[in-house]
Amino acid sequence: MLFQKDQLLVRGVEVTDAKLLSKWLSNERVLFFFGGRDQPHDEEMIRHKYLAKREGSTYRCIAEWKGKPVGFLQFYKLDENRLRLFGYPLEVPVWGMDQFIGEPDCWNQGIGTQLVRMGTDFLVEEKAAEIVIMDPQVRNTRAIRCYEKCGFRKVRMLPRHELHEGVWQSCWLMEYDSEYPEYSR
Repeated sequence: MLFQKDQLLVRGVEVTDAKLLSKWLSNERVLFFFGGRDQPHDEEMIRHKYLAKREGSTYRCIAEWKGKPVGFLQFYKLDENRLRLFGYPLEVPVWGMDQFIGEPDCWNQGIGTQLVRMGTDFLVEEKAAEIVIMDPQVRNTRAIRCYEKCGFRKVRMLPRHELHEGVWQSCWLMEYDSEYPEYSR
């Protein structure tokens, strides 16, 4: 377990999670914003993309609500190239975060909001992140509302930032800055 609050627990991804992640990342409703409906993942793809040991500092996690796996969270410290891409000074500890709730019957219950808050708090408190960023597609208004509730703000538009289902999508660069209390919860 990495962290827990109330009935939401976040733990590291395990090899035995391949089938679960494949189920979520083959669901058209989940893939509508995360990955793309033209990119369903079988268990082999999951093992290669999400379970293989790699260099770097990407942490992949499963979120459990009341003991049931319901979602995915990953976070990573931005490397020099990404810091430059997003316009951050090289000496600032900036972390990126991606997540989704993979069980559609768990949507619109506040679980995603709690997951984002807990993930952000973990990065600030345990990883010394000064800034946490996300880059949701502009059209993903439900996610953007969630992130804003969690203290993130839109910093700038990233035109044609993500290739999704064969179309370049614009995204918002959103950030949580731990130094500015006016953006906190």
